[in-house]
Amino acid sequence: MPKQLRLFLSYAHEDEAMKNQLDKHLVMLKRSGKVQVWQDRQVMAGQEWDALILKELQEADIILLLISVDFNNSQYIWDKELKIAIERHDAGTARVIPIILRPCEWSEMPYAKLQALPTGALPVSTFENPDLAYTEIAKQIRGVVDYLGGY
Repeated sequence: MPKQLRLFLSYAHEDEAMKNQLDKHLVMLKRSGKVQVWQDRQVMAGQEWDALILKELQEADIILLLISVDFNNSQYIWDKELKIAIERHDAGTARVIPIILRPCEWSEMPYAKLQALPTGALPVSTFENPDLAYTEIAKQIRGVVDYLGGY
């Protein structure tokens, strides 16, 4: 029986516009009921944001790391989100997928051992038509969702 998977978007707020574009390209996965996408902009007024982010990160089946220099520079991402994501990946309780948004040095980051998207780890921002990159990323994520979800 296929199951709906939970996707967690880990990103730096400086990359919000690119995160929003990626989220639009995941629409077919969401509309098909295969995934539920969560991001920190869903924290509502009065909620304890840190506890909620960590809860969602612990419950995610797939964790998308939206990589840029700002992502790598975020102390919160480094101390909390990235640490938990890599631990869960290593334990086999979540699939972590780095998505290279903008050029930056990441060869010695904890996620460097993982296959990154788009193909060839070319930054999305370097594509003449970024929709081509986002479309390829969405297709690759769909393949992972179908595999993990039993579709």
